Parts: sequence; structure tokens; C-alpha cells
Amino acid sequence: MKKTRVSDNKKRIGRPPTGLGTLVGQRWRDDKLEEIDRWRKGQADLPGRGEAIRRLVELGLTIKTKAAPSERLRAAHSDRAKELATKTIEKIIDTAAPPDERLERKRRLTKGPTEFREARVDQPKAKGK
Repeated sequence: MKKTRVSDNKKRIGRPPTGLGTLVGQRWRDDKLEEIDRWRKGQADLPGRGEAIRRLVELGLTIKTKAAPSERLRAAHSDRAKELATKTIEKIIDTAAPPDERLERKRRLTKGPTEFREARVDQPKAKGK
């Protein structure tokens, strides 16, 4: 009887793996590729297109930016909106009504109906809710 040889050293068929990490393929528009090529040609070592994209992504990830507008800018926009709303309301409000009634109407219009007040994202939530 013939002995069969069992080998622990089995060869894999095909090309050995070359890169590390996950391959990500994307389609790029010509205008963006031109921008990337322009950027990479300005680099001292003239990286390839793939390396240039990796470097640009790294640069983008290291820069810290504010996602939301600053509190001061948001307050300025809010103040401007209130001012514009007040001027518009003053144009359409009944001038024959007494001053107290006009003030109350203006307040109701600027605050909005009670049903919608809780849905407004530009106003802080009332305490206790």
C-alpha cells in the first residue's frame, strides 16, 4: 500500500495579497480629478493620484471646523428675524385697537400658537417639560 503524503504547506492559487487595508473604489468627475491633479503637481514628490487623494483626505480629517454656526451669529440672525417680523406685524396690525391689545396681538403673532411652540427648534425648551 502506498503512503499518502499530507502536507501542511498548501499553496494558494492566485496572486498573493499586496495591499493593506480596504480597497475603496469611486468614480470621480473630470473637474474634480483636474483639481486633484493640479494639487498633486504642486507637491515636491509628485505623488500618484491615489496617494494624492489619501493625503487630501488626511488633511481634511485633521482640520477642525465648526459644524454649526456660532452662538453669536445665530443670535444676530434671530435678532434680525425678530426685527423684520415686528416691522411686518406693525404694518398689518389694526391701528384702531388700544395699545395694550396691539401689544398682546403682536406677542401672540411672534411667539406663535401654543401647538407649535414645542416644535420650534430655534427656541429653548421650557423648564419642567
